[in-house]
Amino acid sequence: MAFRCQRDSYAREFATTVVSCSPAELQTEGSNGKKEVLSGFQVVLEDTLLFPEGGGQQHLITAIADHLFELKTTSWELGRLRSVIELDSPSVTAEQVAAIEQSVNEKIRDRLPVNVRELSLDDPEVEQVRGRGLPDDHAGPIRVITIKGVDSNMCCGTHVSNLSDLQVIKILGTEKGKKNKTNLIFLAGNRVLKWMERSHGTEKALTTLLKCGAEDHVEAVKKLQNSTKLLQKNNLNLLRDLAVHIAHSLRNSSDWGGVVALHRKEGDSEFMNIIANEIGSEETILFLTVGDEKGAGLFLLAGPAEAVETLGPRVAEVLEGKGAGKKGRFQGKATKMSRRAEAQALLQDYVSTQSAEE
Repeated sequence: MAFRCQRDSYAREFATTVVSCSPAELQTEGSNGKKEVLSGFQVVLEDTLLFPEGGGQQHLITAIADHLFELKTTSWELGRLRSVIELDSPSVTAEQVAAIEQSVNEKIRDRLPVNVRELSLDDPEVEQVRGRGLPDDHAGPIRVITIKGVDSNMCCGTHVSNLSDLQVIKILGTEKGKKNKTNLIFLAGNRVLKWMERSHGTEKALTTLLKCGAEDHVEAVKKLQNSTKLLQKNNLNLLRDLAVHIAHSLRNSSDWGGVVALHRKEGDSEFMNIIANEIGSEETILFLTVGDEKGAGLFLLAGPAEAVETLGPRVAEVLEGKGAGKKGRFQGKATKMSRRAEAQALLQDYVSTQSAEE
């Protein structure tokens, strides 16, 4: 039997009989992105007008793609923000996408009528209708959707009575799909307006930030990227030079032979390793840290292999981090750089104990 939503896709209210009603829970995603469980009821009706699966937008795109380029649809998905049609082709060109979009919107502007019919299984017209075939246990009439002059297709979904109700369709492009498949990404109706609103808002913000018109945004971003790469390269060279200079200074430190500690907020893992390599001595314990003084960062412990093997995991524990090491070097990530003094005290105690035993 055809449901009310299939007989009249525009219906907003009607009366029917409740077949069953039982408590149920639904897992959904909340506004904060976390999963939430909603308590409610599972209601089964004798008939329904609830079928929130679109109004034939995919049907139209599929028919045009098949007609113009013999691109067959193998599946599709109605997403929350965008929809996807899987095409049975390893690639779809930009020219093909543009042609499909142009033809689809021409059909909408032409206000082509959409007709819903039910054919009997023995009707000769069934053989002329596009479809994937019927299940072996199918019984009863076959529902056929005909877009005048475009396509006739077996379909159980809801459809508008005229293509003009679809308003507009925008194909955003393609993405690589499953093996030898291509995903066609599209928006329709009010979603196109929302997408335009977001895009225009982004364009206005970029115009203010980049201080140029929309037509120059790409070039302005490229220039910024090139400038950033150059600055990063220069900064890295300076940081390397600084690391070498610091290594030489640490060798002359009054703490040499005990625990030599250094923290640089702007450093990185390479910065610490350059210092450790330049010093390259097992005469002292070297404790280096970089990053936010009160937040997260990186640490490196270098020195006598036996001492580092013993102290490395303990330092990581104090800094509430984790790491690994070998051959006289232990390094890792820390979440509590504010506890550097505690870690340094731990190292000093170790050195003092070793000296007393000697």
